[in-house]
Amino acid sequence: MTRSDFTELNQFERYARRRFKLPLLASTCFADARPHPEIPGRAVGLSLLLGEVIQVPSRLQLQQESALPQWQRWVGYAGRISDDTFGYVSERLDPERLRRAGRWIGRQLKRGKAFEASKVHGLLVVSLDANEQFCSDHRCCEDCLRREITSKDAQGREVKRTQYYHKQVYAQLSGPGLSVILDFEPMRPGEEEAAAALRLLRRLRAEYGPRFFDLVVVDAWYANGPFLRAGVEELGWPVIAVLKQEAREAYQEIAALTRARPPDQVVERDDRQVEIWEVPSLRFTDRYPGPVRGVKVRESWVQRERVGGEWIHTPKEQHWIWVVAGDLDGYDGASIRDWGHQRWKIENHAFGELTQHWHLTHCAHHHPVAVVVLLWIKLIAFTLFHAFAIGHGKRVRLGRVTLQEVRKQLYRSLLCGLPMPLWSG
Repeated sequence: MTRSDFTELNQFERYARRRFKLPLLASTCFADARPHPEIPGRAVGLSLLLGEVIQVPSRLQLQQESALPQWQRWVGYAGRISDDTFGYVSERLDPERLRRAGRWIGRQLKRGKAFEASKVHGLLVVSLDANEQFCSDHRCCEDCLRREITSKDAQGREVKRTQYYHKQVYAQLSGPGLSVILDFEPMRPGEEEAAAALRLLRRLRAEYGPRFFDLVVVDAWYANGPFLRAGVEELGWPVIAVLKQEAREAYQEIAALTRARPPDQVVERDDRQVEIWEVPSLRFTDRYPGPVRGVKVRESWVQRERVGGEWIHTPKEQHWIWVVAGDLDGYDGASIRDWGHQRWKIENHAFGELTQHWHLTHCAHHHPVAVVVLLWIKLIAFTLFHAFAIGHGKRVRLGRVTLQEVRKQLYRSLLCGLPMPLWSG
């Protein structure tokens, strides 16, 4: 074990204190509604935050970790915190305070030029997508969404049952550098993703302002007239949407107008040959009569695969169609393609990493307020950790260590070192 392992948590503490004023932030966003708390909400919230950073998977394990003298020194409370206390306090924290804390962190990162390396062709891209957090056949709360599931019993007969789940639409500032989830909006019973996404975009404009990012990239679920109209005309952001529905008139028109002519542009991207066709001034739908720009892309590459103990080279091909609403006329089709592919960042970096390494699908406490509160704490920890590991440190950027190794070093430094108390002067 190296000397840096013992100081990793102190480095994280100094970075969070200096860059984001973490003690003040924690005192504000972890104040809860208990009239005379024996355990400060600040200590409970910081324990939940530190538990996310060092990958503690459950409240029971968090209870055991909180008995460590090093842990108590860091959170400022000399005593063990029970799993019941974590659940009780999470029901009484204010999700809006945590949202404001997340916004403060995002603004501090923007002010410190942390997103400069995330720009693609000079613009900052926000990706929208929905993700189902968890589901249950038995536990439910008043904010649960419901659906009917058909399965087979032991005798092979079809049985219908009600399944309860939570689903949110996320907004991630996506780029090749640091990617950050700016906000999320829970879906309400009976509504579609696009409605929650518009509610989220309106809040982003009100809280971050119209110039915090430059354009919005969405999946095919949002490729409809009302969403494009609101995004462009009401909110003022250009929107790039994947178009997958072959029955759509715009899809058929783009396919027909590009079928018999050579590509307008051919570029190389990540060892792929990318052929691009453009169709300007298309009519999209009656509910968005304004012209859209169609961009069709064919990507070709050779993939090396191991089959039957031998390496073979297989030609691969992908086809994409994007529609562009709003003013991006000064950018070529290759730029549209590159921005369109940024949407995969929210699939891989956000949902993929959060699910695999941050226990996103684990419901620690199924309560309407606690679900949102614990998700915000997870996302704040996610942002602080990535800003520290990618933006502040060099080892991850240089490929010397992985993100998971940094988290392990943080945990080892907590166990073996003497972390600086967060509340020291």
